[in-house]
Amino acid sequence: MAQAEQGVDGTGRRACLGWGLKAVLAGAWPLGWAGAAHAGGQLEEPLADSVRLALRAAVEFAGPPELEFASTDARLQYLRWLGDTSPKLQRRKPELQTRVEFLQTVWYESKRAGLDTALVLGLIQVESAFRKFAISRVGARGYMQIMPFWSRVIGDGDPAKLFHLQTNIRFGCVILRHYLDREKGDLYLALGRYNGSRGRAEYPNAVFAAQRQWRLA
Repeated sequence: MAQAEQGVDGTGRRACLGWGLKAVLAGAWPLGWAGAAHAGGQLEEPLADSVRLALRAAVEFAGPPELEFASTDARLQYLRWLGDTSPKLQRRKPELQTRVEFLQTVWYESKRAGLDTALVLGLIQVESAFRKFAISRVGARGYMQIMPFWSRVIGDGDPAKLFHLQTNIRFGCVILRHYLDREKGDLYLALGRYNGSRGRAEYPNAVFAAQRQWRLA
């Protein structure tokens, strides 16, 4: 998968959140969800050299997720999304700066990978219940529950970095994009492959249910 410098709706890598941000983030909307009952782990599968190298290129870092907007409308769309989403997450991440950094990273990395941001948030909810240092029974790590073997296959070999916010979200989005491409756009099968439960309904259905809670009102 080629690395994209421009997001699917005009986001790139630089911008300042700027005016009115604290105002749109005011409020608190409780959002109920279960813990990480469906967390699993990807299965290590052989990758063609071309695929492995493309995935490695896609997870390489060139700096923090600083947003850039192609137009004022695109920037307003982001601020509207942030204002709608931030209060929903306040119970899990009460500190404003931490919450904004997390959401900005999810927005940037999901757009970079061509994924629906609400889907990525739903997956994080199901996989880790928004716990940065979550570890599953099979060793998957962090927000998006990345299996350590990925750090060896497409990373620098250091699985401890999978607890870093941007590293974890980037790996998760790149891996989900890879599975979605492999399943020819079938999100149901791609999610099952992500969880190591391909063909079973429980996990995809849980993610789809969580995704609906994160859609822009």
